[in-house]
Amino acid sequence: MTMNDRRLPAEWENSTGAIMLAWPHADTDWAGMLDEVERCYVEIVKAITTELSVVILSPDPSIPSARLDGISPERIFHVKTPTNDTWTRDYGPITVEIAGEATICDFQFNGWGLKFAACHDNRATSRLCSSGVLSSPRENRLDFVLEGGSIESDGNGVMLTTAGCLLAPNRNQPMGRHEIEEYLAQCFGLKRLLWLEHGSLQGDDTDGHIDTLARLAPCDTILYTGAPDDRDDPHYAPLTAMASQLREFRTLDGQPFNLVELPIPDPVYDENGDRLPATYANYLVTPRSIILPTYNQPKKDFLASQIVKIAFPEHSVKTVDCRALIKQHGSLHCATMQLHRDSLKSYL
Repeated sequence: MTMNDRRLPAEWENSTGAIMLAWPHADTDWAGMLDEVERCYVEIVKAITTELSVVILSPDPSIPSARLDGISPERIFHVKTPTNDTWTRDYGPITVEIAGEATICDFQFNGWGLKFAACHDNRATSRLCSSGVLSSPRENRLDFVLEGGSIESDGNGVMLTTAGCLLAPNRNQPMGRHEIEEYLAQCFGLKRLLWLEHGSLQGDDTDGHIDTLARLAPCDTILYTGAPDDRDDPHYAPLTAMASQLREFRTLDGQPFNLVELPIPDPVYDENGDRLPATYANYLVTPRSIILPTYNQPKKDFLASQIVKIAFPEHSVKTVDCRALIKQHGSLHCATMQLHRDSLKSYL
């Protein structure tokens, strides 16, 4: 691992100035359920704007503006830009601090390994920079495919990721594990990169994004999706193996991590009988709140809300029903991206 003056802040730090969303529209896969998913987005905006501003990307800002009429107008900012989809976690700017100064890393987004169109989403970060929405220097890293949902940082040089995603076809071949590790270490000033070899959710198009499985938290804590009780459930074996590997990971001090198990939601299926990737690990952390996805499963929804308080005792917990989001195979964290406050000083 490298030692330099670069650092990727943790999501819970006080460096977040706003959260970026992309509004669903008729030219996305949401076309057949726009009303339903827009109601979900309204609730997400309500939850975020009690604390932070929201920057909303849309090809027609008048539409989200009308849907959000009367909701914290002083904290909602619209940016007109074309989008292919709404998963800003994976194509939004990843901001590092270099000697304490914010720098925007603009990685390539290729639709999770060329699975989906990404021509507009791949240009979102450069458009935000060129338009002045983001004022920090932009670092062109479009020679490397990296999605924000595939990495977790503790802000102190430890990163958690999955081999299934970063080594998947159609991303960064012919680079192998060692080359990718060295690249990420240089970019983010890493002292340790932890690779999860196990864990996956049915219905996940990302090849195993870490933010659906396990999340870093303060005090050397990892929250993770626990295996179902049913041994015949297809999630049982991979999630059991994942938990076993998490127990083997060590902190920079050589100690085991504090592991906190989240329940796995009861199975949710689409109209074709295909399982959807419902997970409580896909929560958003702001400096003072946890915004937790729920799935109309009162007992497990409540249990998950109480468990995240173990890792974030100083944070309030807000919940948003995300049954609409998982119909397109993502959830709340996938749909949001934090923007560094120093990059927004001239905009908000």
